[in-house]
Amino acid sequence: MDAPAYLSGQLLLALPGMGDPRFSRAVIAMCAHDEEGALGIGVGQLMPRIRLHSLLAQLDIDPGEAPDVPIHVGGPVEPQRGFVLHGLDWGGQDTLQVGESWALTSTLDVLRAIAEGRGPSRWLVALGYAGWSPGQLEDEMTGNAWFATGGSPGVLFDTAVDQRWTCAFANAGIDARLLAPEIGHA
Repeated sequence: MDAPAYLSGQLLLALPGMGDPRFSRAVIAMCAHDEEGALGIGVGQLMPRIRLHSLLAQLDIDPGEAPDVPIHVGGPVEPQRGFVLHGLDWGGQDTLQVGESWALTSTLDVLRAIAEGRGPSRWLVALGYAGWSPGQLEDEMTGNAWFATGGSPGVLFDTAVDQRWTCAFANAGIDARLLAPEIGHA
């Protein structure tokens, strides 16, 4: 089975036999995927010991109205770089609309807007990203490392972090408890 050509706006779910423990039960919101490679933001794991208010303090932004929510592990690439996945009801400097489901902003204007109470209505903050060179993601998908499914804003913004992987599979009609950790060979 060939991997889909472009996965922007979809969720990428790690399959049990993937082999890289950094991506165990990973849920990746795919934000860019083309002939130059792919970029996604992890939304299935939270950073230990860092919350939004401490991140805002490091950036000299008064937290104002922003809730002190946990920060997501966006991925292993550039873990000091921040990203905000958010609904389509807000756009700012360099905001990238991702399909019909969500947007991605990596500039400080979105954090300032959230702190001032004029940001997007639904959002999450992540540090780092998952990145793939040209053809790498396609190879991993044909090697049964990932499963792509629709990019549900409900999974991103309304589902508890520890339930996103299972919920995204369920939305695709798959009971994740039945997934085997190894693939068969004929």
